[in-house]
Parts: sequence; C-alpha cells; structure tokens
Amino acid sequence: MQFQVRARDMIETQLRRRGIRDERVLEAMLRVPRHEFVPAELVTAAYDDRPLPIGEAETISQPYIVAAMTEAARVSPGDKALEVGTGSGYQAAILAYLGATVYTIERNPRLTVGARERLTRLGYLNVQVFSGDGSEGLPANAPYDVILVTAAAPSVSPVLLGQLADEARLVVPVGDLYHQDLLLLFKHGGEMATRFLDPCQFVPLIGKGGWPERSAGFD
Repeated sequence: MQFQVRARDMIETQLRRRGIRDERVLEAMLRVPRHEFVPAELVTAAYDDRPLPIGEAETISQPYIVAAMTEAARVSPGDKALEVGTGSGYQAAILAYLGATVYTIERNPRLTVGARERLTRLGYLNVQVFSGDGSEGLPANAPYDVILVTAAAPSVSPVLLGQLADEARLVVPVGDLYHQDLLLLFKHGGEMATRFLDPCQFVPLIGKGGWPERSAGFD
C-alpha cells in the first residue's frame, strides 16, 4: 500500500505537473513497480524525484526522464523496441508494459544478469536482455520501431540510425560528459527530423559509438 501511494504521488506531482499527458505512459509508470528496480537500501527513495545509483557507476533515471523519453517514443503494442543501456531493467519494463517486444543491451555483465533475473521474476517475458556494446546497437534484430538510448552519447550514432525502420523514433541524450540535450529523431522516407525535448544529465555511453572508458573517468 505504501508503494502504491508513493507511485500515485509520483504520477501527479512529478509527471502530470510537468506536462506528461499520454495516459498509457502514466498508467505504465503507475503499474510497473519502480521499487523492484532499485537496490534494497534505496527502496524508500524509489519514487523520489531524482535518479538513483544502482551500482557499477550506473543509475536508474529520474521518473520524469523515463516518462518523457517513453512519451516521445510513442510506443504502440507490437512495436519492436531497442533499449541501449539496460541498467536495472526499469525502462525495459515500461516499454514491455506498453506492449512492445523489447531488446535491451547492457555493457556491464553483472547488471545484465541482474536485470535479466529481475525482469523474468516480475513477468516481463517480452523482454530479451543482451550483454555487449550497446553503442553499436543490436543489428541481428533490426530494424526497430523505437530505439531509446539511456546513456549520454557524444553525437547521434549513424549505426543506430541505420537500425531504424521507416517511421521509427530514436530518443537519445547528446552532449558532453556533464550536460546533454534529450533529442527525438523521427525517420520518414529515409529522411531524419530532430526535435529538442529537455536538458538532461546521464551517465556516459561507453563503447565504439560512445565515449572511451578512460575519457569518461573509468579506470
């Protein structure tokens, strides 16, 4: 009951008041148990208006950012979605709740195993979790109707653009290591249109199409 109250408060004070209007997205944010995707010692903070550390120098994104990215992506039942940066699996669960077939890729093997076990335990069976360099996408299952990148990229990856189907949407934070712009790219007839969504700050996307580990502050 406590978590239901916190989740409803999150919807009203953090999401609706900031302009999230898609009722399907709001329902997903209400029904997917965010407290299951944070470390045990942070469960009481699961619905707070901030990102939370999940270990391995990664975070679960602030609820508003998750909702804004999901709303921008316009996910429909039956969509094929790629998530770059699985983390704890929360964003993948939101996409799955909305009816997408989700492929999600995580570079950290420990987080990969944890997310896979968590998503299976919670019943999100339309999610497949892969381990690898997400900055290169997942070409074996392309093209995708939706791609969400949940880590900061130095630029929009042409590799990811090449894995979009026609009429597909790519949501990605682009900028330097400290400040990014959340962008929505829409593919139509081989052409790309770009729209600015929000300023943001994500952990860096590490890999061939992202930041090298050393420049991102990793040993």
